[in-house]
Amino acid sequence: MSTHPTSTLILLNLPPSILCGINLLTFTTTPAFLGIKNLPTGFHFLFTSPSASLSLRDGFWFHIPQPPSSSSPPPTVFRKWSPENESLILCSQHEGETFIKSKGGWKEVYEKHLTPYRQSAGAGSDENDAAAATKPEDDKEGAWEGLMSHITSSILTRFTKNDEEWTISSASSGVQDRDEIPGLSAEEVREVIGEEKELGMLGIDLKRTWREGAVGRERTEGARDRSWLLTDLCERYPSRGRVGDEVARKSDGGREERWGDVILGQMEICFLMVLTLANYSCLEEWKRIMALVLTCEKSVRDRSEFFARFLRLLKQQLERTDDVEGGLFDMSVDGGAFLKALLKGFKRTLGQISENKGDEEGIENVKEEFEEVETWVKDQYRWELGDDFVRSGMLELEDGEMVLMETKELEGEDESGEYAPVVVDL
Repeated sequence: MSTHPTSTLILLNLPPSILCGINLLTFTTTPAFLGIKNLPTGFHFLFTSPSASLSLRDGFWFHIPQPPSSSSPPPTVFRKWSPENESLILCSQHEGETFIKSKGGWKEVYEKHLTPYRQSAGAGSDENDAAAATKPEDDKEGAWEGLMSHITSSILTRFTKNDEEWTISSASSGVQDRDEIPGLSAEEVREVIGEEKELGMLGIDLKRTWREGAVGRERTEGARDRSWLLTDLCERYPSRGRVGDEVARKSDGGREERWGDVILGQMEICFLMVLTLANYSCLEEWKRIMALVLTCEKSVRDRSEFFARFLRLLKQQLERTDDVEGGLFDMSVDGGAFLKALLKGFKRTLGQISENKGDEEGIENVKEEFEEVETWVKDQYRWELGDDFVRSGMLELEDGEMVLMETKELEGEDESGEYAPVVVDL
């Protein structure tokens, strides 16, 4: 065999017994492991860590294109281990081919040193499997594709700020999420905590959600309904080219580009980087996207298809929050208060829109998707997103005495009591 029959990823000089992950599956490498074969077309993410107990991880995105014809050779991606950086870096085709020859040629490497691509620990393993799976991240076929269906090469290039290689680590951060140390300059901070790769965040500023120059009522409406900021971001950062109609130009892999794909693509990248790398800055960006999209009203009427797709993706992501290490996605009563409050507010928004008969027909798809999310969080976390709760009543004690009981626990969510809005004279 002079070549290989399927798409492959070859990893040169990778040490044994380190943590390695491809998409949703992590495993520990063995001395025989040289890479992965049978890679499907599309985008993939591979990450490594010198130790399973070490929190810092490095990874890179890569794309397996569809071969132009059946006679075309399958693509091969080469990376080599850098002992200095303790991560995988780019290497040339020639260097990769020389490495293959030193290991006995393609036939030897393909049959004995490459593990088949899979997304569950038990599926597709054989006696020649060169990697020992340690964490089955998923058992559902197509789960990876569903979690990154809006990611494009243009979005990855903007996010990683590099058009040659899409690399990211646990320490990578957006500018607005960097820690500021009082009394130290930016150069001094880098000397203290090291150089961090800067990520291309969308620049969501939730403190200014109205157009420049807006005053009075327009600013008030922009603060309550963040639709202007959502529209501005979609027009400022299209996933490819200028965004126009709901179904627009072709994107990567022949997929149709739709309004809001850049938001969904950013949401997917950030969630997957939290899932695989435990990247804190990506978690903060994911939260900003939640706080932006779930506080819109006008856009729900105008862009109902986008909101339906957003809610569908949100449910897919929530189904995987238990896989995130370190408890970054804490959906307990305290940890989940942020998202729960947003979902309750969005439900009230849908109810207000439904009061207008003309608008109700246009958001049926949004309401259906929201009901799916609501049912899921109720079953999993016992979240009640409605406003119908008993806040006061008579309670009979053991001795028969009747006592008036009243709770104030929901005042924060209802914006009542001490949490009620206050008009201030300036």
